[in-house]
Amino acid sequence: MFCMGASDSGQESRFIPPRGCFLEGAEIVRRTVVSDQQDRIMRLFIEEAKEHLDTLENGLVDLKSTMKDPESVQEMFRAAHSVKGGAAMLGLDSIKTTAHRLEDCFKVLKDGPVKQVDQTAESLFLKGVDTLKDLLGRLEGPFGLRNEEGEKLVQQVMPVFAQLETHLDKLASGKVQAAGSATPAASTAGAVPANFAVEVMTLLKEMLQVFKQKESAASRSELTAVCVRLYKLGGKIETWQNLVKTARAAIVNPKNSYKVLAPLIIKELKEAGDLVQVGKVKTIVPSKNLLLLAASPKPAEASAPAAPAAASKQVALPAEPKAVVKLLLKTFNKKQLSEIAKLLVNAIKSSN
Repeated sequence: MFCMGASDSGQESRFIPPRGCFLEGAEIVRRTVVSDQQDRIMRLFIEEAKEHLDTLENGLVDLKSTMKDPESVQEMFRAAHSVKGGAAMLGLDSIKTTAHRLEDCFKVLKDGPVKQVDQTAESLFLKGVDTLKDLLGRLEGPFGLRNEEGEKLVQQVMPVFAQLETHLDKLASGKVQAAGSATPAASTAGAVPANFAVEVMTLLKEMLQVFKQKESAASRSELTAVCVRLYKLGGKIETWQNLVKTARAAIVNPKNSYKVLAPLIIKELKEAGDLVQVGKVKTIVPSKNLLLLAASPKPAEASAPAAPAAASKQVALPAEPKAVVKLLLKTFNKKQLSEIAKLLVNAIKSSN
């Protein structure tokens, strides 16, 4: 790479790099800088895409309730749109295509005549988000996202989006009614893994480890992500999914401490998992304590039938403190009153 030339005096030699060497070195530096910038942009895209995925999963875990809040539906639409735009900029065609199809489906919810959704729509949306999550996971992996991998996953999910769009059209036209009845145990027996209780315990162990962390928005987001996985694990068992929704609603309330949440949620989900395993799905019901934790500040997030009843009791409370005490004594047992007292003490302390 270097050439030897004679000195002016002709008595010594020295290495003189040719002009081409300087040009080659400058190109190497330029390419290194560009590569570093591309890596930073890619890492930034992945981190932002993960946040958008959290938005989508949290909204889909109880899509029926999410539909009641137009801003939440708009937020999900924007999340899919943002992932699509970032992927297009980076030339990630498989991610762009998947996010684009999700965006189109959310646009139907945002702008179209669909007023109510059912379990089928919820499940199909989740399958689409799962594919997007898989693509991003591969992109973040040590080998990156190969084009052939991405194309294969896109081909697999396209029929799901076609089915979802057709189903949304039927919901909009009234050809399919958004069913609210519980699914019979016999028809759901094959919809869950054979080792359902074992898989539930695996996820609950993950949840318990997060509960041991410091309380923060990030750790609560991790807990809600586990709830999404528990929700999907239950197939179409509405009693199980209602319990998971209630647990998630209690978790997202920042006033509920992990010390209170952890033992209650772990215990109820563990027992419910055992009931699903033996086919007793109709007996799964959130406890009154869990419903109390889930009812504030957003009662609608706990979609179990008991939540509105709890809210109506609060509205009917008399203004006189002694009368309130009498009403509470008539309505709740000792264990429930003890839990209410703890919640009131915590609420008073936090407001000071």
